[in-house]
Amino acid sequence: MFDKLSQGLTKAIQTLKGHSRITETNIANSVKEIRRVLIQADVHYKVAKHVTETIKEKALGSKVIHSVSPGQLFTKIVNEELTFLMGSEKKEINIIGNPAVIMLVGLQGSGKTTLAAKLAASLKKKPKKVLLVACDIYRPAAIEQLKVLGNSINVDVYAEPLNKNVLEIAQNSLKYAKDGAYHVVIIDTAGRLGIDEAMMEELMNLKENLNPSETLFVIDSMIGQDAVNVAKAFDEKINFDGIVLTKLDGDAKGGVALSICSIVNKPIKFISVGEKITDLDTFHPERMAGRILGMGDIISFVEKAEQAYDDQQSKLIDKKFRKNELDFNDLLMHLEKIEKMGSIKGLMNMLPSSIANNVQVDENALKISKFIINSMTPYERTNPSSLKNIKRCERIAKGSGKKLADVKKLIKQFESMLKIAKQLGNNAELKKKFMS
Repeated sequence: MFDKLSQGLTKAIQTLKGHSRITETNIANSVKEIRRVLIQADVHYKVAKHVTETIKEKALGSKVIHSVSPGQLFTKIVNEELTFLMGSEKKEINIIGNPAVIMLVGLQGSGKTTLAAKLAASLKKKPKKVLLVACDIYRPAAIEQLKVLGNSINVDVYAEPLNKNVLEIAQNSLKYAKDGAYHVVIIDTAGRLGIDEAMMEELMNLKENLNPSETLFVIDSMIGQDAVNVAKAFDEKINFDGIVLTKLDGDAKGGVALSICSIVNKPIKFISVGEKITDLDTFHPERMAGRILGMGDIISFVEKAEQAYDDQQSKLIDKKFRKNELDFNDLLMHLEKIEKMGSIKGLMNMLPSSIANNVQVDENALKISKFIINSMTPYERTNPSSLKNIKRCERIAKGSGKKLADVKKLIKQFESMLKIAKQLGNNAELKKKFMS
């Protein structure tokens, strides 16, 4: 969602290339362009005006170090201001109490129910025993949706389908959680298509009686500047603790992430970047600023990889790689780990634009490869050389519903990987460079 914003800011900064120093004249166009790009990205005009004035003031007051170009210095200043705009530093959620209560609030369609499951899955890794509570008694199938999501991650769901007293359901769930020794209770509240007094009264009543350790305001980032007005209305009534931006993988302008923190003075704590249960990230302002400026977010990329692979698996793969003993079982495991890291598109957004822009990614490539490998016999997976038999390849293509050319392409890619492994095994210097 930050593509256009990133491209616009990069273009504005590049206007300083070739200049030996920063002056009021050569910076004027850059600042003007940045303001225009921010407003086009749905950043609130007051926020855009303030941040560009600050950037200009800091840029003119900075001395250009001999080893740093004006463009690099200006990039650093813009990066710092974007980071400050989004809250400066990461803010953790408060998990205090026995059990700790997390209450989710927001408009209907913001993604609260899905977020409840994503958050539960994340907390489960801590590890915490989590209970999801269905307090949306108005939206058809809301309770059933939460049950399905809870079942998919092996998290219990408390619901009373016949009870229309939301406060009573919530209070009963807390008693159930205490009896069951749950660490965290996540309350999925009802939303509306718009803000109304009845909804606010219900939420205020819930918060007053439940005394949650964390109240998270969930907002669809694709609704643009309206997100800021909705956030202000909720904060005035509910006084929430933090913000969760959902649908950040959608085709939106991205300005809400830059505006909402400074307008309501509350931190963004999580961002949801896809439909998978694993597509929930802790919000790091400095990392997001880097992504917006095309510098990528390698730290988050590495963290996702570390979560997907355990040490034992990594050592086993490394050992087989060094001995040139890799087979299709190893490749299948690798593909499944990549899937756990999130969408390919989301992962590419974490890489610097100089790299990501030169890589063509097919979102379906992983699925096609998995279909093909799953259509192989156990013998074929552990003995890749057996696939030199064309009849085996034809059977695999038919079984996977793919073309024979797809099967041959995967085998060729696998053979190329084996050649690299063999070269590394025979060349100590090359191996050293590759592993570093």
